[in-house]
Amino acid sequence: MDNFRGLGFTNREKFDFSRIAPSPLRSLTDEILNAVKTCWNIFHQERLSPNLETVIPIKTIDGTLDKLIVLVVQVESFKVFRDLVESRSFSKAASLNFITQSAVSQQIRAMEERFQVPLIERNNKRFGLTQEGELLYEVSKQIVFKFDSLQHQLSEMRNIVSGTIRLSTVYSIGLHELPPYLKKFLREFPGVNVHVEYRRSNQVYDEVIDGTSDIGLVAFPVQKKTLKVEPFRKDRLVVICVPTHDLAKLDEIEVERLKKEKFIGFEPDIPTRKAVDKIFREAGMEVNPVMEFDNIETVKRAVEIGAGVSIVPRVTVEQEVQNGTLVAVEFKGRPYYRPLGIIYKTGRVFSPAMKRFLKTLKESPDPADALLISGPASGHLKESVLI
Repeated sequence: MDNFRGLGFTNREKFDFSRIAPSPLRSLTDEILNAVKTCWNIFHQERLSPNLETVIPIKTIDGTLDKLIVLVVQVESFKVFRDLVESRSFSKAASLNFITQSAVSQQIRAMEERFQVPLIERNNKRFGLTQEGELLYEVSKQIVFKFDSLQHQLSEMRNIVSGTIRLSTVYSIGLHELPPYLKKFLREFPGVNVHVEYRRSNQVYDEVIDGTSDIGLVAFPVQKKTLKVEPFRKDRLVVICVPTHDLAKLDEIEVERLKKEKFIGFEPDIPTRKAVDKIFREAGMEVNPVMEFDNIETVKRAVEIGAGVSIVPRVTVEQEVQNGTLVAVEFKGRPYYRPLGIIYKTGRVFSPAMKRFLKTLKESPDPADALLISGPASGHLKESVLI
């Protein structure tokens, strides 16, 4: 009910969309109600009959808001159901909607009672939908999409940029690439909360796909059916060693020279490791790392104590090179790069804050911010690390 009160209707008023002046908003609201009406007609008139010609689209609903709520259930319930289907997890659906697992179960049962049909298969160990549940899922996506569009357009009309952005990224990007962009964004839009999660690469993809994160930043981005990938930037790869190492005296190095060195690498499932292995294969080499780690910081610490050499993005060692604890040596001849990408769910409706944030990521950071390579940005930023 609060969602509709926000549009200016009191509890007993007639639901008259002519009061909403901007035609795009009226159209969006019509589409939301059309989707609900279609779902209602199919459940209670057609009963999933293949002939859906009698489903009557509506342009307005002439009734009290109380009656409308009885018809619509709650927009939040459609979102909970959509999230449950896509995550296939009651706990994840609860987390995405800031409610308890019990509340998720209660809302699903309430929708089954409202539409008088079963939505979830309860006789199997694995999560599954009934035929009616499959239909409701498709309609729920339409309703949530249109309602989000309506909310975002209203915010844009009032020139409001606020809310929360949930971002997942790998260590090296979050600690060394992202800070100047965050500083620039939060300085311009202090009303936005940015929640940053540090994850392994595969987890970043999973969290964006299941909706736990709004956006992800990854190295060597992979195209996936349900994701949109946009280029972010690219890093030059270099060899790192301690200042007392023989390689530290060189300005450039050939890949073949590393064959004799103790090599410290990333774990096999890390994208940068796969890229480094490809560099070695192209050079006709086979290098067996003496140590393997899952994040850039641990790799650097191992090199600093003299355990071996490694290949890392140049930007991730700027601070150590400046402090004199590491030396970065360029490759001779052909340079090697690590491409970075922005990933988000295909068809996602962006809030004004998300649109501005994506725009910031595609711009160059301010020079003063770019000098601060490491460390979190100031402002409304929350960071968490998965150990």
